[in-house]
Amino acid sequence: MSKKIAFIGAGSFGFTRKLVNDLLTFPAFQDANITLMDINAERLAYIKRAVDRIVAEGKYPATVVATMDRKEALMGADGVVTTILHGEVDVWQHDILIPKKYGVDTNVGDTRGPSGIFRYLRTINPIMDIAADIDRYCPNAVYLNYTNPMAMLCRTVQGAFPNMVASGLCHSVQGTASMLAKWIGAPEEEISYTCAGINHQAFYTQFLWNGKDAYPLIRKAITQQEDIYKQEIVRNEMFLALGYYVTESSGHNSEYNPWFRKRPDLIEKYCLPGTGWNPGEYAYILNEYRKREHTWKEDMEKWFAEPIDLKRGFEYAAYIFNAIFGDGEMFKFNGNVRNFGLIDNLPEGCCVEVPVLASRRGLEPIHVGKMPAQCALLSGTSAQIEEMVVEGSLSGDKEMIYQAICYDPLTAAVLSLKEIRAMVDEMFEQNKDWLPQFK
Repeated sequence: MSKKIAFIGAGSFGFTRKLVNDLLTFPAFQDANITLMDINAERLAYIKRAVDRIVAEGKYPATVVATMDRKEALMGADGVVTTILHGEVDVWQHDILIPKKYGVDTNVGDTRGPSGIFRYLRTINPIMDIAADIDRYCPNAVYLNYTNPMAMLCRTVQGAFPNMVASGLCHSVQGTASMLAKWIGAPEEEISYTCAGINHQAFYTQFLWNGKDAYPLIRKAITQQEDIYKQEIVRNEMFLALGYYVTESSGHNSEYNPWFRKRPDLIEKYCLPGTGWNPGEYAYILNEYRKREHTWKEDMEKWFAEPIDLKRGFEYAAYIFNAIFGDGEMFKFNGNVRNFGLIDNLPEGCCVEVPVLASRRGLEPIHVGKMPAQCALLSGTSAQIEEMVVEGSLSGDKEMIYQAICYDPLTAAVLSLKEIRAMVDEMFEQNKDWLPQFK
């Protein structure tokens, strides 16, 4: 019997095209029912056309359905993927603009810090509605989330629906591993690693080339090749100081610690130079989205006019679905799950990113023990803040949100407590129509 995969927020073109393409490369899913759901009719029509093209060029017997009805999309689904963005640019731009007014310089702002926290406070409402509908209409489905802020969203959903087979996915782990392999001249298939921590702030506690420690080679590449050092200045400086390499880009990571974005001279030195995809300039993602508001149709039409590559990619979702309800080939990946006996020196019950085994048995997170103390201190601070934010959202406690932001490393490095209070009050006022849990 063909499987049904529902994409909620399918108008996220990049993710949906990649994930559908990957899915259809597995024999078990070539006749799948792919259901695309979005609340934007125009974007939904474009992604339906794009997926139809992938199906046609691959000569797959799959069926494609587009709908704006979430119940229709979810009913009887075997797998569900969420890639939503709650609110257009005119809504979430204030996550970046208000902190900047007070002196907190933000690069992306979708994961943590005041920007990521307010994105969570808005986004958790539709995410919980989606999770409740999954529980109602397809309770046996495997639910995979790509929406940020990953850790707090997954922590809340998994707390409310503990029996749901669910995880959050991010490409930073395999993406960074691929980058490090290139730096040392290693074929990717000869690299193995253990990576643990929290989303965007996990560390490779082991990074091996043919079973041997590759960290000395990475250190040599960073210290002796200026072009490599400049690709990821923030992360390379963190590695040289902490001894372990962190996932996710320098731009993101410059927001998560107190070392790089607290003064203009440090931003100039560490966050602006470089050749990586996102060195760290202010409002990088906001500016990209502002451009795309006016160019996305043109970009899509270009894609329709160009040849497409139907090779399988490296996003985790299709491999996980295949392991659980496809042909059953087991797959190990790094996923976001609650910390029940997984990382010994991070808070119990917080959301961690650890190795997870996907198989016919579902999802089985793997115990990794203790993180290195210097890494656990950084990730643990963020994890405790995230726990406070989740509790504050569930209880409608604005004061707890303020207190959590007081401990955000970058915010605390830049602002006084009274300044943080004024910033948070202004962000609550700006978002008041989007935060029903605080009314």
